[in-house]
Amino acid sequence: MLTRLTIQDVVLIDRLTVPFEDGLNVFTGETGAGKSILLDALALALGARSDASLIRSGQEQACVTAEFSEDLPAALLALLDQHGLIIYDPLILRRTISKDGKSRAYLCDQPIGVTLLRRVGELLLEVHGQFETHGLLNPATHRDLLDSFAGCDALRDQTADSFAAWKRAQASFDEAQAAQSRARDEEEFLRVAVAEIDALAPCDGEVEKLAQQRQQLQHRDKILDALIQSELALSGDKGAITALAQAGKVLARVVDKAPELQDVLTIIDRANADLDEASHLLARHVQTSEDETLSLDAIEERLFRLRAIARKHGTQAENLADVAKDLRSRLALLNDQGDHLTHMAKLVATTLSAYKTLAQKLSTQRARASVALSRGIMQELAPLKLERAVFTVQCETLPENQWGADGMDRVTFLAATNKGSLPSPLQKVASGGELARFMLAIKVVLSKAAPVPTLVFDEVDAGIGGATASAVGERLAVLGQSVQVLVVTHSPQIAARGTHHLRVIKQDKGKFPTTLVAPLTAQERIEEIARMLAGAEITDAARKAAISLLHTTPTVQPAAKRKAKA
Repeated sequence: MLTRLTIQDVVLIDRLTVPFEDGLNVFTGETGAGKSILLDALALALGARSDASLIRSGQEQACVTAEFSEDLPAALLALLDQHGLIIYDPLILRRTISKDGKSRAYLCDQPIGVTLLRRVGELLLEVHGQFETHGLLNPATHRDLLDSFAGCDALRDQTADSFAAWKRAQASFDEAQAAQSRARDEEEFLRVAVAEIDALAPCDGEVEKLAQQRQQLQHRDKILDALIQSELALSGDKGAITALAQAGKVLARVVDKAPELQDVLTIIDRANADLDEASHLLARHVQTSEDETLSLDAIEERLFRLRAIARKHGTQAENLADVAKDLRSRLALLNDQGDHLTHMAKLVATTLSAYKTLAQKLSTQRARASVALSRGIMQELAPLKLERAVFTVQCETLPENQWGADGMDRVTFLAATNKGSLPSPLQKVASGGELARFMLAIKVVLSKAAPVPTLVFDEVDAGIGGATASAVGERLAVLGQSVQVLVVTHSPQIAARGTHHLRVIKQDKGKFPTTLVAPLTAQERIEEIARMLAGAEITDAARKAAISLLHTTPTVQPAAKRKAKA
């Protein structure tokens, strides 16, 4: 619940700390005292749009801090954990606005974005004004509220998972059908393309290998000339082999007369044998090079064909093997996709059936809960002086194309205030006072199911008085037993019901007027309610009436205090 609101330099407020308690907190004060400023400041701390005009005159920035304690909603804890934020007790939200219009937001002194701050605020506190257009007046929230009342959150989660499985199966089936249709449209192209590439039979790395071979063959003439000249130098008529053989013959004639020349003759014989082998190798390379005269042309032709086909498919020649694989798989869809599509169609039917089963079960629970919720709210309308009003929760089955993760129902809160009128959507009920009472009745019934722990009612007493105001005060007190309630009111009957009474006043001392808020003692409370009854001049009769009103108003303790006493 909200435990403290600290406001600094916001419009008429200099520095102000407002304490809150469990149960029904009532704010009273004369018109123009600054009650609306308090709500604007609270909204600012919870992510409302910032405005530099809110900064107190003469100051550089405004700052609002809201503190929340005790049990926090599970959805809020999950949200903060999702964003990696550290949670302390109390949970402190702080917002600052500078004169240039820029604002900063913090959660427990951790900087956060305003969007996240707004999401946090929506889980902590809900504001209802006389002409409020969100919260209960937003039809998009009605299904969630009914589900919370029905206690079917777990079933809805199962339905959401089933819906996701159905949609995944349907998407896969649709894609497979589209792929098969594309394959049929391209069948002739695919067959020709596959046959053309298969005839060429490209291999991985072939293009690079051919390029290397071509580079070598492009220098074949130079290499062949070098081979021929080298061979002539070794084995020609005046080549090295002939000269070396002649030298060996000359030495062989005299080696018997000069034995020391035998080593030289051995070297010459060995060299002659090596040169002879080299000559044979050169001759072989010359023959091979001459035989490869047509290989360069073949390589050029091969590369040309590979690159020409690659251009047809918008790729590089190196990727033709992968292209062929893809083309074959697309062509295969025509041959074996039938069984695959049949299997996928069965999966779609199975997942759809599972979803329908859960969604219909959810619809049944919602239908039962809608009757109970309608009955409960109708019972609350009479004490609020809306005896002739009608309230009903309408559950409609949506067409299949509108089914979703939340099921197949549209839930709408309908109401009528005049006898004989047909119920219409709650947000279209015209009277502000009647609308506030409808919302109060709904909140009383939903208070145990609604996840928001703090409710704010601004001018809930607009257009009502007397017995009706007393009835509204009674229901607010009942609501305060389940959740924390903050009420800004001009009604003494509602103020008398509060478990915590705060008065808002405006002081004109100093250069600028200043708004103050003070909790009231028992005697001060009598004076404040007497003022509300009598107006500007408080009489003894007004004080007696205030005492009577306070004494005859049953005191309804909030849940926290009842638990503490127990």
